[in-house]
Amino acid sequence: MSEERTAHDVPGATRREVNLPDGRRVSCTSPAEALLIWREATGGGLYGLAARELRPHDTVLDIGANIGLVSIAFADAQRTLRIVAAEPVPDVFACLRDNLTRHVPGATAVRTAMGATPGVQDFTYYPAAPGNSGLYADRAADDALTRTFLSHGGLDEEAIDMMIDGLHDGRTIQVPVTTVSDLMSERGLRSVALLKVDVERAELDVLRGVDASDWPRIGAVVAEVHDEGDRLARLSALLRNVGFSLRVRQDPALRGTEMYEVHAYRAEHAQHPVAMYEAHEEAGR
Repeated sequence: MSEERTAHDVPGATRREVNLPDGRRVSCTSPAEALLIWREATGGGLYGLAARELRPHDTVLDIGANIGLVSIAFADAQRTLRIVAAEPVPDVFACLRDNLTRHVPGATAVRTAMGATPGVQDFTYYPAAPGNSGLYADRAADDALTRTFLSHGGLDEEAIDMMIDGLHDGRTIQVPVTTVSDLMSERGLRSVALLKVDVERAELDVLRGVDASDWPRIGAVVAEVHDEGDRLARLSALLRNVGFSLRVRQDPALRGTEMYEVHAYRAEHAQHPVAMYEAHEEAGR
């Protein structure tokens, strides 16, 4: 692992703790962000739908696990899951490992990014907004997306300016990168019931890291997608080509942004068939 290279003079995030609405305590670097992620993980979106499809003893790969809140939500839905959670940022990974130890005993935390090929890559880490960090972070775009989200929440421009100021001051670190197929092989995973992907513009890289021979061993995919450069349509085409049906949704709080959720599932195994083409209907068909 290469020595860290600082791109901006930004200190690392302080490790803190916060209580979830149900009273459980979790480690985090940003309490506000942690509560937001928990709301997304347990709300009415496609993550919740994917969780309800899980069965006893299924295996889940949580790619872009952050501090592990989505893994916790999945485990709440099905207590006997085998979960492997991947997160590359050291500060955030420490929280992930602690939270899995506390709340999902037996889950495995792996400190790595995921991509199309293994290696080492530059990664932009935002200490004040770790969930927006990524291999392809874009400060201007991330500021704009956050501005839209906060505006939908009813905040005025002055308050939004104050909240965004410095939020995406980042530093560049080098992180190890592996592929989904390599991770499956290394961990002895014969099948994966659910592949969850939240990697801030690297979604296609992650899916391109699945070997053709491994796709039949993956039962479903749920992914957050940044629809820049026609990424949603390209990702949808890839998933359809390997045998999935799709649901596509946009959170109302993110209307007017490029952010979408995709749930790819094998129709013959779906327990909760629904029609959910709230956005980009043509990409989901």
